[in-house]
Amino acid sequence: MLDKQSFIRRIFSFVFIVAPLVTFTSQNLLAQASDVPTDAETIAAGEKLFTQNCKVCHNVQHKVVGPALKHVYERRTLPWIYAFVKNSAKVIASGDEQAVAVFEENNKIQMTVFDFFSDEEILSIMAYVKDQTENPPAAEATAPAESKTGAEPAGIPSIYLNAIIIGAIILLVLLLIVLFMIVSTLGKYIRQRDDIADEDKEFVATRSPMGIIRNKAFIGIVVAIVTAIVFKSVIDGLYNIGVQQGYAPKQPIAFSHKVHAGDYKIDCNYCHTGVTKSKNANIPSPNICMNCHNSITKGTKTGTKEIDKIYAAIENNKPIEWVRVHNLPDLAYFNHSQHVAVGKLKCQTCHGPIEEMEVVRQYSKLTMGWCINCHRDTELNTKGNAYYDKLVELHSQETDKPFTVEANGGLECARCHY
Repeated sequence: MLDKQSFIRRIFSFVFIVAPLVTFTSQNLLAQASDVPTDAETIAAGEKLFTQNCKVCHNVQHKVVGPALKHVYERRTLPWIYAFVKNSAKVIASGDEQAVAVFEENNKIQMTVFDFFSDEEILSIMAYVKDQTENPPAAEATAPAESKTGAEPAGIPSIYLNAIIIGAIILLVLLLIVLFMIVSTLGKYIRQRDDIADEDKEFVATRSPMGIIRNKAFIGIVVAIVTAIVFKSVIDGLYNIGVQQGYAPKQPIAFSHKVHAGDYKIDCNYCHTGVTKSKNANIPSPNICMNCHNSITKGTKTGTKEIDKIYAAIENNKPIEWVRVHNLPDLAYFNHSQHVAVGKLKCQTCHGPIEEMEVVRQYSKLTMGWCINCHRDTELNTKGNAYYDKLVELHSQETDKPFTVEANGGLECARCHY
């Protein structure tokens, strides 16, 4: 049994031993947090790496597939982060308590190996995470605002024009029916009168409903109306040749963009790898799918029926035969990187709210007129780019209108047809 003096002495000893340790640990974590760069250039480089490699499984503010990264640079030491990012399986296999705890808390989903990252690149990602932790982005709207880029020309839409024509025809028919009724009633009344001269009765007879139908002027009006309707229908049909707006073919695998791009916020660039550097956005190969699904389906017997099709394609060394949805004619040239990397257009500008689509459909018309209207309306961001300085100066001397793609030669035939 300890006396009071011995007990107090032991308490003080414990405090003097533990307090320095706690202080050292806290100082160490604060020191390493201050080691994370805060300059804009490093943050921008980290954002690019995070978007291309991490965003598919991680978010700074909330859990996605992996844990939220908010304050991770304070919860873990930088050397530990470097080792875990490069090869999490190796750190877990070593028995590291923190690594094992992360593995257990996240349904034993093992992180992809990023052994090609340098310490500096991982540090830049931490700089981006720190920036997003301290300056969280404003909540995004649940549905993207409909872009005006590439809108149809001003005027009466075709559907309203059709409604006007149909309404006019119905009104004309009703007026003719009323007119026939009036003429028929008046003719019947006049014929019953005895005090009407024979030549007047003959005149009334020629103005009967049947007489009006046989009238050349009436026949001419009807023929003109019918001809106009047929002509408009033919023109509308010609304008819609090759237009596949709304086309949504059945795919060999029921892939849901709503789940992947909507619910899990997977960046389009992660799967469509060529969108920022190539003419084509590229259809993802099965190995890109397996970057996630080799972990997500782990622990299940076979996964789902659709995921099994991905495994089958890999095992049989046979590509998945996806059905192309967006297809421009061979005579038209379109470059994704020019619009996405240089023009900074979002995918939704052309493809619509893709993150809401269970089955992908062609959202826009993708016609020549649709593209031209986009070039007419889209203003170029020329700030900080010396290439445009002289062009903008010459443009401003001639007009006060914005410097658009059209002003930069965006309507030249050879831009898309050569």
